Amino acid sequence: MKDVREQARWTRARLGRCGPPLDLLTARFNRHEYAPHAHDEFTVGVTVGGLEAIAYRGGRIVSGPGSLVVLEPGEMHTGGPAAPDGYSYRALYAAPALLTDGTLGSGGGLPHFREPVLDDPELAAALRSAHTDVSTCPDPLEAESRIPWLLTALARRHSTARADDTAVPGAATVAHAVRDRLADELLAPPSLAALGADLGLSRYQLLRAFRTTMGVPPYAWLAQYRVARARALLDAGLRPAEAAGLVGFADQAHLTRWFRRVLGVTPAAYRNSVQDSTVRPGRDFPA
Repeated sequence: MKDVREQARWTRARLGRCGPPLDLLTARFNRHEYAPHAHDEFTVGVTVGGLEAIAYRGGRIVSGPGSLVVLEPGEMHTGGPAAPDGYSYRALYAAPALLTDGTLGSGGGLPHFREPVLDDPELAAALRSAHTDVSTCPDPLEAESRIPWLLTALARRHSTARADDTAVPGAATVAHAVRDRLADELLAPPSLAALGADLGLSRYQLLRAFRTTMGVPPYAWLAQYRVARARALLDAGLRPAEAAGLVGFADQAHLTRWFRRVLGVTPAAYRNSVQDSTVRPGRDFPA
């Protein structure tokens, strides 16, 4: 019989269309103990429940609910429950370059985290939310818009690296150029790394210019633009599943998630209300 207390699910997302992979782990362990091992990437995790004990740098660290855990590349470590009730966590495995964009390294090296367990509730909540959303629907533009931005914030707040706040020249022009490309290629939007290279900017600089000018990250702007296009298709009588594919959403569930966020109702409910008002005009106001 399967032990529901021992669960692990891996998801692989892409950071932009044709971009590098990013692995995400969602786990709940009651007894499992990791053997000593190391990763080539930064391991960035959020403890969701329970207590985890990790052997790291010759000592023992314990993380609890809401804690951020950062393990550096090449560092041997273990992991296991620190209490009988076990623990659950979300983790992602980030290539070192994802933590250097937007920072000035210490002595030209990688960001160094003196403390592996961090108390930053705001960032922990944002990382957990992004991890959940990207694991549920690994949309490349969403993953590339959210994960690198948060990892840069992690490095800027808690590592030895210094923030690189060099002004982006013509930020509004940059943002409008990105917006127009996303609108023109909504079925297969280019990666932010490619857009940045075309404009002579890093991905972080592009993201900062876009967020400052538009008020939202690129994936959120494109999702709202897609919702507007889908709404017009629903007005024309198309079914939600048809509309979803025609505007670039992964499937009907992806459309529904964003349609409700933007308009407060599901696409099906919206379509039914539009059809009712068309078929039976003025039904509440008889002559």
